[in-house]
Amino acid sequence: MPDAFHGGCGCGAVRCTMTSAPLFVHCCHCRDCQRQTGSAFVLNALIETDRIEQHSGALALSPMPTDSGKPHSIHRCTACGTALWSAYGGIAALRFVRVGTLDDPTAFAPDVHIYTRSKLPWVAWPPGVPAFEAYENARTLWLEASLERRRAILK
Repeated sequence: MPDAFHGGCGCGAVRCTMTSAPLFVHCCHCRDCQRQTGSAFVLNALIETDRIEQHSGALALSPMPTDSGKPHSIHRCTACGTALWSAYGGIAALRFVRVGTLDDPTAFAPDVHIYTRSKLPWVAWPPGVPAFEAYENARTLWLEASLERRRAILK
């Protein structure tokens, strides 16, 4: 697996790099993600904010309402509006990078499907991939190395 994962927005103005593999990858089927992406789900790579390097372009913060009421801000290219990553729950040290913005979106398959209670009926996933009606329990699914990284940023 590469040490870095490059990506950017639709128009090419924003270029960025994830400097390591993510902590975990969610495929979220909640209604918020469906509305915000105009699709059936979103694939998010959870990673520490300090492991994202922005090389060019400008981002604007778009605060989004959520069904849960928790703060959610999407970082979008100011030129084309592509959503590159989100911050959830007011946690400044953690970002949810949109896997589809990576130059190689096949680099990360989902570790889990979440909020499947609102998944569209024609969406299916391979057998053996964990799925939850709501959010997963990180302590039971995440690798110990990812849990350690998570603990370090949430202190």
